Amino acid sequence: MGTQVKIAALERLQAFKREWGFHHSITDEQLTFAGTVDAVKSVGFYFGGDVLYTLERAPGIWHEQLLEEP
Repeated sequence: MGTQVKIAALERLQAFKREWGFHHSITDEQLTFAGTVDAVKSVGFYFGGDVLYTLERAPGIWHEQLLEEP
């Protein structure tokens, strides 16, 4: 909680949106936060073990592979 993360670049988010066919797809609204720095609000785990984050400012659920160190 509170750890700073950088949301992946737009191209990476768009590829994830096109290719991901399972739970918690990302939305068009989330794409507008590409490349921004935010802070982790909460961390959860999906049924299959995927790590999912909510962030302080960017809306929605974020998959671990869409976040990186700032």
